[in-house]
Amino acid sequence: MSGITKSFGGVTVLDDVTFSVRPGEVVALLGSNGAGKSTLMKILTGVYQRDAGRIAIDGDEVVMATPRQARAHGISFLPQEISIVPEMSVAENICLGAVPMRSTLGVRTVDDQAMRLRAADILGQLGFGHISPRRFAADLTVAERRIVEIARALAADASILVMDEPTASLTEQEAEMIFRIIRRLKEQHTSVVYISHYLKEVFVIADRIEILRDGRNAGSFVPGETTVASVVEAMLGAAAGDLFVAGQAPLARPEAILSADHLGLRNSLRDVSLTVGRGEIVGVFGLVGSGVEVLGRVIFGAEGGRHQGAMRFAGRPYAPSGPAAAKRTGIGFVSAERKKDGIIADLTVRENLVAPFQWRYGRGVFTSWQKETAQSVAWIKALGIRTRGPEQEMRTLSGGNQQKVCVARWLDPSVKMLILEEPTRGVDVGARREIYLQLAALARDGLGILVLSSDVEEVAGLSDRALVIDRGRIVGEFPRGTDPATLMAATTGEMAAPAIGGIAP
Repeated sequence: MSGITKSFGGVTVLDDVTFSVRPGEVVALLGSNGAGKSTLMKILTGVYQRDAGRIAIDGDEVVMATPRQARAHGISFLPQEISIVPEMSVAENICLGAVPMRSTLGVRTVDDQAMRLRAADILGQLGFGHISPRRFAADLTVAERRIVEIARALAADASILVMDEPTASLTEQEAEMIFRIIRRLKEQHTSVVYISHYLKEVFVIADRIEILRDGRNAGSFVPGETTVASVVEAMLGAAAGDLFVAGQAPLARPEAILSADHLGLRNSLRDVSLTVGRGEIVGVFGLVGSGVEVLGRVIFGAEGGRHQGAMRFAGRPYAPSGPAAAKRTGIGFVSAERKKDGIIADLTVRENLVAPFQWRYGRGVFTSWQKETAQSVAWIKALGIRTRGPEQEMRTLSGGNQQKVCVARWLDPSVKMLILEEPTRGVDVGARREIYLQLAALARDGLGILVLSSDVEEVAGLSDRALVIDRGRIVGEFPRGTDPATLMAATTGEMAAPAIGGIAP
């Protein structure tokens, strides 16, 4: 891939990018959120079309107008979310899209025996012949499902396999199974593009590391000839310092509004303990699949009390049966999925702002529209929401202003702590700075804030204390001023994390 350029809505997301992979080579494609990795791979796999540039396979220029064309050229993509069909057998999943058929008296039917033999042969090549082609996919472990996905790509004669965070939901032992398969693929001259934030794994499995930053090539490294620190520096570039102009480290550990001890949830969280103080911003940085996605939901009761461990809020035992109970206790929650869980697009700004506490303004025909409007105007001014007025339809606001509404709706006096998942995902730099300023101001007013984010710069710049979570465990705790590279390195196990407040790294 050479000179690849791509823009969306006038915004350039890839600018003259070059990327290559040789037969039997494992190339790690790295970069922070928004660096352009996914867009580049979507162009390679026919999901997006490039605005400029050239793609060539074995020296011949090719067109990837559709995913089907990409597969025809031997390119298969394994998404981060496992995409097998649970109700089908292992053999059916492996042969999906290329099912062997037979003809009996002019009637074409599925050749079950040929399908099972084909599946068994590919699984044997991968070193996992013990997985029965007859098993239902629903009965497989997460790692075995990933193996079936890889087998399906090989069944389609893939010569280039793009893996997006293939070990994100796996244990270290399960991840080693995937590495074993990748080594076998190399022996068979199959190329692998390995997208991951787990630098320790990258240094183990990759032959070469390519870095994207802000849609441009930012460095090329050979693992045995470089260091984790050099790779992290290339990924992050200059610090985002001027975004984080507010907030000062507290003089002493503030009184805890929330304490959580030994939280666990299925395979997502393992023995997580943390505190959030009054007037304190605690950031939790984690990569995809680290557990950062579910920690806030456990605290907010969205997992229905299925977790292990104990919590206390404002000095009292806290065990929410659901989000409504958490809200009554004094906790607000801003979801990472703004469009899915945050805004009600067809309603007005006013209706979105008052939604969590609408009962304060009356019920049914007795609702006070005037009170709702007055409060909405006050919140609009407090957070600098750019809108024509409280009656503007929510869907017409920019992403940054929609996010401000999601925060503003929790500025009720009863809310003592606010949980924010990915608070500035999909928000431009200007709006990010305004949101950070508002969060710092809310903390100064005594609100406890828990920020859960996969943006390492965000956590490093915003937090009074920063925690790092990896594979469901807290692996380090750091004071304000810790640089992003240190937090990122803590996820790799390459750098010792200092223990603060009794939490060991």
